[in-house]
Amino acid sequence: MSHNWPYVVALLVAWLGTDLLIPHVVRLAKLIGKMDVPDARKVHKEPIPRLGGVAIFLGFILSLVTVELLQPGFFTASSSWYGILAGSSLMFLLGVSDDLKSLPAKFKFVCQILIALTAYYLGVKILVLSNPFGGMWVLPEWISVTVTVFWLVGITNTINLIDGLDGLAAGISMIAGITLSIIALQTNQVFSAVIILTLVGGTIGFLRYNFNPAKIFMGDSGSLFLGFTLAAISVTGVLKIAATVTILLPLLILGVPILDTTFAIVRRAASGKPIFQPDKGHLHHRLLGFGLSQRRVVIVIYGFSALLAGFALYLAGIKSAMAIIIVSILMLVLGFTKFNTLKMLVKGKN
Repeated sequence: MSHNWPYVVALLVAWLGTDLLIPHVVRLAKLIGKMDVPDARKVHKEPIPRLGGVAIFLGFILSLVTVELLQPGFFTASSSWYGILAGSSLMFLLGVSDDLKSLPAKFKFVCQILIALTAYYLGVKILVLSNPFGGMWVLPEWISVTVTVFWLVGITNTINLIDGLDGLAAGISMIAGITLSIIALQTNQVFSAVIILTLVGGTIGFLRYNFNPAKIFMGDSGSLFLGFTLAAISVTGVLKIAATVTILLPLLILGVPILDTTFAIVRRAASGKPIFQPDKGHLHHRLLGFGLSQRRVVIVIYGFSALLAGFALYLAGIKSAMAIIIVSILMLVLGFTKFNTLKMLVKGKN
């Protein structure tokens, strides 16, 4: 059997598992009344079933179990395995709880910190950072804990906050996952590659039902799970590459949600609003305000995400980087097909 089989199995089982589970989750959400009802801030016009994260998570677990059954001990050989699995599972359960019964924002934030601490002490750690002038910085434990928790909680919430249009959070997660998997494969990080390809498979299976017009939303169960897993893989994979540009790679790969969340925090703080209070100032809201359709907005943001990911791959010395950059530019052109819309973005809307 080819040594590449874990990658193929991880991707396909998660993809098919999630795809087959979605219709059942849709029926369950309707049965128990867990629908995302439109309001003044939301874009959709009709109630949409949520809990899509349940299918993504179960597809993820099914894929990992399959790989482990085919090769016993595959995951236990990694020191960070328990931290990733425990953290992502706990974050998923927190998201499910919020989907079923809306939880206070501050309570969720405290829970996220505790989950990140749990993952840290189970092996998901930022221990060193690359020095732009050569060598590596070895972090004292208190700094290591602080930086790791900040990264895990921060990235988890960036995916959660950008989940505002059909297919947006899932697509960005897919692009980030593909980019991380390319780096992991090129640097022979087998464990990280299998985990992230499992995540990619789940997002592909989910996107068939989530792209506009969406039949289901992922809910917090999906966005918190995806965000945490992407953050954890960055910690255990990309940040451990011995190169001076490693600190830039995850920032570029997840650049769009990071920037969107940063601007949201600054915007809310400047206006005296609580940073956890939702608003309509996110990137996708602004692009909608310029006249783009939901699909075009999503394609444009996909393009920006892929462009940043392409630059990350270029810095990492990956040969496929230029092809990804070209594809991302084509996506941006496709999204901005209407010249008037592009002109409005440049000059500002009257």
